[in-house]
Amino acid sequence: MKDKILAKLQEIAKEKNVELLFAVESGSRAWGFASPDSDYDIRFIYKHDLDYYLSIFEKPDVIEFMTAEDLDGSGWDLRKTVRLLAKSNASLLEWLHSPIVYYENEVFAKEIKTIAKACFSPIACLHHYLGTTKNFMDVCEQEEVKLKSYFYALRTALAGKWIIENNTFPPVAFMELLPIAPQHIQEKVKQLMTIKANQNETYLHPKEALITNFLKETIAFNQEKAKGLKNGQSVNEELDRVFREIIK
Repeated sequence: MKDKILAKLQEIAKEKNVELLFAVESGSRAWGFASPDSDYDIRFIYKHDLDYYLSIFEKPDVIEFMTAEDLDGSGWDLRKTVRLLAKSNASLLEWLHSPIVYYENEVFAKEIKTIAKACFSPIACLHHYLGTTKNFMDVCEQEEVKLKSYFYALRTALAGKWIIENNTFPPVAFMELLPIAPQHIQEKVKQLMTIKANQNETYLHPKEALITNFLKETIAFNQEKAKGLKNGQSVNEELDRVFREIIK
């Protein structure tokens, strides 16, 4: 599949007249709890030629595509990427930490990952994960629940807890986050992972009160501890430098 994904990315780059800088898997396949029919969530960063950035007019800065083979692609222009990095955008930071990399310009990857560490804002990322967990709670409290919803809520709840306990950006792979949960939760989650790996996305699972209660407790914990977290560093001059070097 990697060859097909790279071929599609090269096709898109040629069609849009852009240069691919970085491409990874996001979503459930990167997180490690995909179902048999899960899409491939391809996320990428690209750049235009110099004239694009010298225009006085705003131009499109996102490229999206979907194929019959369930390749769901979404890419951001370099300038959009750097601006979001300045805000410690959690989705972008997840791309940069993805365990599944399809392509990377080595110079770009080294520069952007180095400066991403300085941009990381514990408070901004925690609020992102906290908000996402809350968004899934209504469906997680139904009598029948899509396992996808449970895992999305668990991943973001544990990612927030990781930030509080470690003051670093959390791992993208769910199994690296799971050890910070209590042992009985880990055991239940592993059972659910086995079920999810063998069921399609439409499968509805009976409500697991153990999981729902843990999510509520973790949300409360994350909200309380958020008060003591800090913002990231202001590195605007360094971001400008990196941006200029890459477009040249």
